Amino acid sequence: MRVILGVGLLAAVLLGGGCKPSAPESAAPPASASGAAPAPAGGAQPRIALVMKSLANDFFSNMAKGAQAHQAAHAGQYELAVFGIKNETDLSEQVNLVEQAVAQGAAAIVIAPADSKALVPALRRAQQQGIVIINIDNRLDTDAANQAGLHAAFVGPDNRDAARRVGQALAARLKAADEVAIIEGATSAFNSQQRRAGFEDAMQAAGMKVVAIQSGDWEMEKANTVAANLLSAHPRLRAILCGNDNMAIGAAAAAAAAGRTGQVLIAGFDDIAAIKPLLADGRVVVTADQHGDQLAVFGIEAALASLKNAAAVADRATAVDIVTAIPAGGPQSRP
Repeated sequence: MRVILGVGLLAAVLLGGGCKPSAPESAAPPASASGAAPAPAGGAQPRIALVMKSLANDFFSNMAKGAQAHQAAHAGQYELAVFGIKNETDLSEQVNLVEQAVAQGAAAIVIAPADSKALVPALRRAQQQGIVIINIDNRLDTDAANQAGLHAAFVGPDNRDAARRVGQALAARLKAADEVAIIEGATSAFNSQQRRAGFEDAMQAAGMKVVAIQSGDWEMEKANTVAANLLSAHPRLRAILCGNDNMAIGAAAAAAAAGRTGQVLIAGFDDIAAIKPLLADGRVVVTADQHGDQLAVFGIEAALASLKNAAAVADRATAVDIVTAIPAGGPQSRP
């Protein structure tokens, strides 16, 4: 098995064993007529680079672990290089990681972009060198990709529909005209935009009053500050819908500090391990499991198929389950 960890500083710490990134190797192979990289010469295994957002987020550390487990089970098929950034908004570092993957001779890049537009130029440059690009988790901006001539299959969930279903589960615990707020992720990320839209769809359908929408940039501490301000400004607030679980944890802490746990319901998204105790005691009432440990695997499988067939692959929609608060002594509910 050969797995290489690249950083963003946190990868080696979070993903185990003091591994260090390898030195850059040969340049990527030239493009074939189909746009996919040809198979490595001499039967060498292709290297797939997994480029993610912040590995401080359990969702992405679990994604990396799932990819590593898949590579271990298919060690004769490909090498894996894992890259992650320090925080969710470190766009320049993620661009650097794409360039590092190219320099290390990646045959394919599977990327969860931190920004739907900012990564397009670097990915297009990689593709022009014959590297297969597979987009996971956060969809690249269609217009920006088309204008750049970037062709990347998207493997991931329908974030708007999933957020709408999270909102429906939350609304079932509220009354029409209750005041709610939304803490969205990075405003330039397509998945953040879609989750916000899904929350708004559900709140409008249920007759709720959305009194504020602010960004927490996917970060727990920023969401905690945003939520504290919302709770102070809106004494009748009954719920906060958060674009990921890190922000939901921050919002739940703010509700507890304000003495409003249980009075203000919190929703999240991702079903990370850290959210489970909050689901167990009701500090968070609903989240969404988009199976992060499998999402990178699906992207890797798409990359391998593209490399094998020297052809582009189709988009693939992945499943999302809604997870509600855990009843005392019982399992999680997944309607």
